Amino acid sequence: MAAGLHENMAISQRLHLLASEAKGDAVELNWVLSELHERAFGLFLLVLALPCCIPFLYGIPQIVALPLMFVSVQIVLGRKTPWLPKKLGARTISTEGLHNLARRAEPWLVRIEAFSRPRLSVLTHSPADRAVGLALILFSASIMVPLPGTNTVPGFAVVIVSMGLLQRDGILVILGAILGTAWIATLVFAGVSLASLIKGWIGL
Repeated sequence: MAAGLHENMAISQRLHLLASEAKGDAVELNWVLSELHERAFGLFLLVLALPCCIPFLYGIPQIVALPLMFVSVQIVLGRKTPWLPKKLGARTISTEGLHNLARRAEPWLVRIEAFSRPRLSVLTHSPADRAVGLALILFSASIMVPLPGTNTVPGFAVVIVSMGLLQRDGILVILGAILGTAWIATLVFAGVSLASLIKGWIGL
C-alpha cells in the first residue's frame, strides 16, 4: 500500500494491516521496520512497547526492550529513520502475536486517537524530541528489569509518547513522560529505601 494511504489510516488500522501482511509463523523485527513506511520511529516504538503493557508478562518485554532502547538512542542522535543491527533485527515476533496485539490494543488506541490532536508539536520535532529520546531510554531500561510489574507502567508510558509523536501531540508526549518519570522515581525511591532497611538489619 502506498505511503500516502498509510498516512491517512488510523494507527489501530495500521496495526491490523501489519498483522495481515505478516507471512509464516513469525516475522523478524527488521521486516516489521521495513513495513512501517512513514513516521517509522513512532510506529516502531508503538509496536515494541504494546506487548510490554500486559501485566506480569515475561520474556517478550525483555526481547523487545533492547531494540526499544536502541531506537530511542537513535532519536537522541537525531537520525531520521530507525535501523537495527543484524542480531537485534533478527529477533522475531509470532504472527499470531501480532494479530492478538492489534486486536487487544485497538480499543485503547482508538480512545487515545479520539483525545489527541496536533498541539505543542514542537515537542515532537528536533531538537526537543532528543530530550524525549533520553526519557525513552530510561523507560526501556526499566522494561528490561525482570521483576514483577517493571514492564507495564513504562510500557504504557512509551505507548503514550509514541502516540504523541505519531499524532504530533505534545500533550501526549508530556503525559507519557510524566508517567514514565514518576515510575522511575518510584523505583529509585523503593531501591534506596530497601537498601537502607537492609543496612539497618545487618547493622551497617
